Amino acid sequence: MTNKKKYILAIITVAIILLLDQALKFAVKLHMFAGQEIIIIPNFFKIHFTENAGMAFGMELGGMNGKLFLSFFRIFAIIGIIYFLLSGIKKGFHTGLVFCISLILAGAIGNMIDCAFYGMIFNNSYHELAQLFPKEGGYSSFLKGNVVDMLYFPIINNAVLPKWIPLIGGSEFSFFNAIFNIADSSITIGVILILIFQRKFFPHEEEVIQEFVDEVKDNIGEQESAEDAPAAV
Repeated sequence: MTNKKKYILAIITVAIILLLDQALKFAVKLHMFAGQEIIIIPNFFKIHFTENAGMAFGMELGGMNGKLFLSFFRIFAIIGIIYFLLSGIKKGFHTGLVFCISLILAGAIGNMIDCAFYGMIFNNSYHELAQLFPKEGGYSSFLKGNVVDMLYFPIINNAVLPKWIPLIGGSEFSFFNAIFNIADSSITIGVILILIFQRKFFPHEEEVIQEFVDEVKDNIGEQESAEDAPAAV
């Protein structure tokens, strides 16, 4: 694929993910109140509306200072990813790698939009439906908005651990309680695909590592040969 087509692929990928991410967030924000949930597949998949002030999958970084730090971190991360993507295309990055980086970039931008603007354009969603551009203003200011999460897959929910397990036996156990959004999923999928196909995406890196290993082996072999050689009389 030519570099021009890779640029187009990156733009289209980012645009599609952002469109899906923001469309779902707007729908949830305007039609559900915080804590409300809709069961899609019983005991497996729910739309559960929650907002968090922090990172992906509902993890939070406490306080207003933490929120601002995370927002600035996201901005610098987005700038870094864009630079890496554009320079990588010029260097001839594999098409699959361009796609994966674009997924990560789209996810980062998607959550950054929430942090940057949602506090200004929406009011609170607690015990009521939020309004877009309310007359009284939004619930927060620039860079201080909350990320909207809604995808919930409680694979194991409220199970009881066997009593024979030391210390925690008999207690309730749930697996994968994280509530996330499309942007989070996009980042995760991009990273996982890079890890799976890293040998295909970075073939030259493997050659460099192998050359280094061979050189180390040669040096060790030379040292052993020198040690085994008879000393001069």
